[in-house]
Amino acid sequence: MAQTLFIVIIAILIVEFGIERCLALLNIKSSRKSIPAILSGIYDEEKYAKQQDYFRTNTKFGNLTSAFSFVLVLCMYLFGGFGWLDKLVQIYISNEIAQSLVFFGILFLINDIISIPFDWYHTFVIEERFEFNKITPKLFVTDRLKSIALSIILGGSILFLIIWIYSLTPQYFWLLAFGVVTLISLIMGMFYSELIVPLFNKQTPLPEGELRTAIENFVSKVDFKLKNIYVIDGSKRSTKANAYFTGLGPKKRIVLFDTLMEQMNNDEIVAVLAHEIGHYKNKHVLKNYLFSLPFSLLLFYLLGWMLSSDVLAQALGGDKAVFHLNAIAFFTLYAPVSMLLDLSGNVLSRKYEYQADNFAKSHGCGNELVSALKKLSAKSLSNLTPHPLYVFFNYSHPTLYQRINKILS
Repeated sequence: MAQTLFIVIIAILIVEFGIERCLALLNIKSSRKSIPAILSGIYDEEKYAKQQDYFRTNTKFGNLTSAFSFVLVLCMYLFGGFGWLDKLVQIYISNEIAQSLVFFGILFLINDIISIPFDWYHTFVIEERFEFNKITPKLFVTDRLKSIALSIILGGSILFLIIWIYSLTPQYFWLLAFGVVTLISLIMGMFYSELIVPLFNKQTPLPEGELRTAIENFVSKVDFKLKNIYVIDGSKRSTKANAYFTGLGPKKRIVLFDTLMEQMNNDEIVAVLAHEIGHYKNKHVLKNYLFSLPFSLLLFYLLGWMLSSDVLAQALGGDKAVFHLNAIAFFTLYAPVSMLLDLSGNVLSRKYEYQADNFAKSHGCGNELVSALKKLSAKSLSNLTPHPLYVFFNYSHPTLYQRINKILS
């Protein structure tokens, strides 16, 4: 039985990797198509050549990193790496909770160390070559150290709670773990900008002036209560622009990248924010949250059911059921289900994006939103002709062509 399960796991890994690579290949071929007339003018001939170069460079690099990760994980399965690490940890640690924490901690640190050269190359070679990178080597290192510390402290604490709950009550683990994770995600949603973002970026209130007045006038017109408008220093890492809403209830706030303010006029920025307000007005945050709850509950139920299986641990080279081996085997087996859920989530997300665009359009910001979307795409050298299958599997937003066509219709 363990051997059969092992073969199934390997098959899932291979099929998943094969699908990803086929989609990447289709997307490269599709990128050579002519740009639709409605998108003409976004790139001149020189800029379009640069965009194509950037897209292909990133795709090839992504294929390389994915292939490396795939081979590494495959080797861990084929040569019993997970089982070997489990036995090594058990030699030095007797407490089962500590065993799992150390096991996952070692895998996390090894994975992070291995990924550093790839991230460095992407940042200081690819992004630098195409004039996006603004981060310094010192900031890169400090960001990395902060991320590692945050993952160990926050991620380790959540992992400890989940394992501890299972050790206390395996029978009701699925329900209690679901409740704890749901509560933590709510808290993080409310306080992310206040607790996490300041570790990496400086946020300052948007000063009085034409832009703040324009934003306040719009939120007043659409009866959207908001006082917290902040500017984040995104330019210290990249020239790419962004804007987003964060937080829940009284903790919600608008965050504008300083690069966005440099690249767009006030009307375009208001249009971008009108789109984000559209998400709140249509209760997309709540709907997404409610949509995810039953699937999260299902995940914990299935996980709790499989954590006691000796066969799962033996498929990874272990002797008997232990939390860490069973969890790794489970999430690999769960991958096809996760893919289906991601697909349905993307379909729903794309629908919500259309609704948010329509909200902006219905309040007189349609043309300005089109202009803003074109600028964002041009500045980030976005691919304007992605393959429909690639979009279906990977895009949480409709394509630029689809959005503009819908706004102008």
